[in-house]
Amino acid sequence: MSPTERTILAFDEGGNEYFIDMFHSVRDLSDLQHSGPVEGGLPAFQTREGHSVVHLGGGEFAVTVPGEEEAITVRTEDPEFV
Repeated sequence: MSPTERTILAFDEGGNEYFIDMFHSVRDLSDLQHSGPVEGGLPAFQTREGHSVVHLGGGEFAVTVPGEEEAITVRTEDPEFV
């Protein structure tokens, strides 16, 4: 996976902040018949602490925290996701 492409700040209902890192995996296709193309994959998300994050749509994300029965829903005001 490539380095962090973007960091998103999101908050849960209690006002706790979550730093969510967004990554893009990029496959180098230059070994194929034509040199130079790359293929961009879907973004992957995780918190700074390494917890799994799923983008629910819009500005909502679900953070899976060990020890919690259900994922925590967090929201961002980042214009790319609202």
